[in-house]
Amino acid sequence: MNDLPSLESSGVGVLDKGVLILQALVAGPLDLVALQQATGLPRATAHRLAVALEHHHLVRRDPQGRFCLGFELIHLGRAATDAFPLAEFATPALTALRDQTGESVQLYVREGDSRRCVVSLQSSHALRWIVPEGALLPIGLGSAGRVLADAGLRVADSVAEREPGVASVSAAVLDRVGAVIAAVSLSGPVERLSRKPVERFGTAVEAAAVAVATALPR
Repeated sequence: MNDLPSLESSGVGVLDKGVLILQALVAGPLDLVALQQATGLPRATAHRLAVALEHHHLVRRDPQGRFCLGFELIHLGRAATDAFPLAEFATPALTALRDQTGESVQLYVREGDSRRCVVSLQSSHALRWIVPEGALLPIGLGSAGRVLADAGLRVADSVAEREPGVASVSAAVLDRVGAVIAAVSLSGPVERLSRKPVERFGTAVEAAAVAVATALPR
């Protein structure tokens, strides 16, 4: 069973079901039976919508005939990235933070009542915490979520709050008027970050957040 993110209804049922199919295919190719199981949709509905998405090149078939994500999503993703250059401007500062600390580094932005990972740089350690780019996570859990949710909070940490054994520390990225536009987050095993990660890495993460803000075009 795929671990699909919860899907809040938009009120347009057929659209919600189509998005559910795309989310299921993020994990990899699925035949019709597996797609039905992953989405909970009736077999006929899953097939009808998958074929419709295939018509628009949002879904394709692999050589085994399984459904998988279509190449049109690459085009759409690149267009979305070009229209939202924050990740490009932030990456040098995030890379420097990752190299300085040796831990995984992420950049999150708020998306409604959730937070979206727009940059994810992995630690070089064998034991590491990986957040896929594009992952949509709860706004109310984890240090990055709290920084994005609370306009007055500039830095926060968390220990085993969203996942057992994982700690993180995050700092707010501010625009020219002081509004929070993103959160820089450093995460990894509690064994390395300690039970008080803000004391160990807070200064470095805050400096990286300032560097990201400075890199943004004025």
